[in-house]
Amino acid sequence: MPFIEESDLLELHKDIDKAQIINERLLDQIKFKNKELKRSKIQRNIFAGVTVLFLIASLAITSFTAGLSTSSSKVAETSFSVPLDSLDSFKARIDNLRRENEELSLVKEFYLAKNFLEKETIYSVQIKSFVDNNLTLSSKSLNNTLFVKTNPFYSYSLGNFETLDEAQKFRKQLVNLGFEDAFVASYKEGKRLKIEPAN
Repeated sequence: MPFIEESDLLELHKDIDKAQIINERLLDQIKFKNKELKRSKIQRNIFAGVTVLFLIASLAITSFTAGLSTSSSKVAETSFSVPLDSLDSFKARIDNLRRENEELSLVKEFYLAKNFLEKETIYSVQIKSFVDNNLTLSSKSLNNTLFVKTNPFYSYSLGNFETLDEAQKFRKQLVNLGFEDAFVASYKEGKRLKIEPAN
């Protein structure tokens, strides 16, 4: 009957913990991007709402002044009235549709970002490796960070870049800041593919 050595079991637990940390980092990055998108959508919706209110006010003022310019002896043959309840229901429906649209947009952005990070090759600049998992370097406020276990080390990388050129430029900036050992590595599905040559 097969059995697992305790050291192998501990390694599996460490790998699982590492994968969970990476997953949480990616989810935090996605949440931050979604908050930025939501904020820009809210600003855009506010601007659209103000514009609509301005147009309605302009139309009301125009129709009011047009009504004053007609002779007082002339009686209006037709009148247009809309119950306030129906206007409120239309406003409520529009607000509800906007909320649903925002929620669907957030879900779509989440899945697009997740699919990109899982399927595409990304480049990141490794700045340090540790024998032990150094969780003091992790922070929810840090975006675009990777913690990858490359036996027997835990690697700490900054940035998620689509192209090698972008990553190389970022590496040069980090070298200028004092991270002289920084290098670019390519990753796919959370695993390092190779160390890219410096240009």
